Amino acid sequence: MIKKLMKSIREYKKDSILTPLFVSFEVILEVIIPLVMASLIDDGVYGGQMAVVYKIGLQLIICAMLSLLFGVLSGRHAAKASSGFAKNLRKDLFYKVQQYSFSNIDKFSTSSLITRLTTDITYVQFAFQMIIRMAVRVPLMFVTSLIFAISISPKLSLVFLALIPILGGGLYLIATRVHPIMKRVFKTYDSLNNVVEENVSGIRVVKSYVIEEQEKQKFGDVSERIFKDYSKGQKMLALNTPLMQFSIYACILAISWIGAKMIVNSGMTELTTGQLMTMFTYTTQILFSLMILSFVIVMVVISRSSAERIVEILDEIPDIENKENALKEVKDGSIEFKNVSFSYINDKEKECLTNINVRIESGETVGIIGGTGSGKSTLANLIPRLYDVTEGELLVGNVNVKDTDIETLRDNVSCVLQKNVLFSGTIKENIRWGKADATDEEIVRVCKLAQADEFIENFPNKYDTYIEEGGTNVSGGQKQRLCIARALMKHPKILILDDSTSAVDTKTDSLIRKAFREEIPDTTKIIIAQRISSVQDCDKIIVMDDGKINAVGTHEELLKTNEIYKEVFDSQMKGSDTNG
Repeated sequence: MIKKLMKSIREYKKDSILTPLFVSFEVILEVIIPLVMASLIDDGVYGGQMAVVYKIGLQLIICAMLSLLFGVLSGRHAAKASSGFAKNLRKDLFYKVQQYSFSNIDKFSTSSLITRLTTDITYVQFAFQMIIRMAVRVPLMFVTSLIFAISISPKLSLVFLALIPILGGGLYLIATRVHPIMKRVFKTYDSLNNVVEENVSGIRVVKSYVIEEQEKQKFGDVSERIFKDYSKGQKMLALNTPLMQFSIYACILAISWIGAKMIVNSGMTELTTGQLMTMFTYTTQILFSLMILSFVIVMVVISRSSAERIVEILDEIPDIENKENALKEVKDGSIEFKNVSFSYINDKEKECLTNINVRIESGETVGIIGGTGSGKSTLANLIPRLYDVTEGELLVGNVNVKDTDIETLRDNVSCVLQKNVLFSGTIKENIRWGKADATDEEIVRVCKLAQADEFIENFPNKYDTYIEEGGTNVSGGQKQRLCIARALMKHPKILILDDSTSAVDTKTDSLIRKAFREEIPDTTKIIIAQRISSVQDCDKIIVMDDGKINAVGTHEELLKTNEIYKEVFDSQMKGSDTNG
């Protein structure tokens, strides 16, 4: 896991190396300063020699200034290294998610991915900074201070050896108890983000059904769980302070008592006043090192949960990857399903599509109709290889999609899916997702094809109108037409419209289909719809039922031979007559 994370350090290796180097210099000077202080007291103050006081005082100032300089340098490099590491790690995670197929994304909820890209990386960043700075400083401070203390008085140093196991054992128990609690907190954060995301994205539904109180309750319950777990963890961590204070005061009292007796009984031959003062400083340094070490351990323990969750994303292998020497060309828009079956969970007993056999010629307009859950959208998702077939072969341009470069394939297949969204930005910026360097004339042309130009021209800022995130400031029909225009901008060989005109009126729907016939005759068009009127002019219509192809034919043929199609047609015509 650590090796995987360390790959994200990259260009910040220099800062990561310089930080512990400067920390080492800082610690060495901090440990030397008490010894210099002892000389100042014993040789200068008690000796009554002002020249010695000035000389040692100057040495103290130099040591203090150098220690401060190394501290500042270590802090700057640590901040740069940890921030850079977090930046790279966040980028690596985001790029990894971009490589995922839909099946990979299905394993992680959106809220969980957001938590891992934000909160989890922040914790790992803090842990990394503490490792390259404090995790070097603390052991070095502890060891050097203990060595210097023993060199001054082995007898007094026995006080440390008696208390260190008590303090160390207590801190270890606290750290190990906190880890499972914090692991649970991070999982609950996922749930909290999910509640917030659902509420904000579905705020119109929440308000229309007047269920604000239920949503508040749901948020409150999750928030309460985080509060209880986090409070429990913090209460355990709070035991660090009293344990630390007890150890420090106990050490100081013991050293004061024993040290004073040593000075008096030996007449300052066994221990001097300056050395006793130095021992007090080393006591603080040694015990505070243990306390800080406990915080480092706790932070690392807490961040371990975050690190594990981050590595899960990095270790996830995309289900759909390019073959070596994949073809970089799609010859035409022909599509052929050969004995295709598909299951989202790769279970033959739970197939969404079974034994699909159909060929669509390049340039044909094909309608797909069927009840909810019949497999229409699933069939469409296989064409741009958003999912891979479980069994059989799918050919586009007479080549198996698995042998075609994924980017090339998707560049030639434009999809307007049921859940297509607009992104925050102007209308022009949204349309240019289809072609980054599209001219204004090209944008207007595709918008006219999608019957979007008319309502865009009525906006005060026309094509520079700002679209809010998710397209919340345009109607459902307007959003669909803008998404169709964006798809057309790619000049695809295959255009898939998955129920993408459901929010427009029948007249506009008819005009869009007419524009398709006249303006992009060579593009293969697949129209998935619930309305017979949307598909009746197609070259052929595929009737789906329970994941299988029930029939294929023209509108007239299916009315004569297929009961499902006839039943749908009759029900819609009857409803139309009633409305009339």
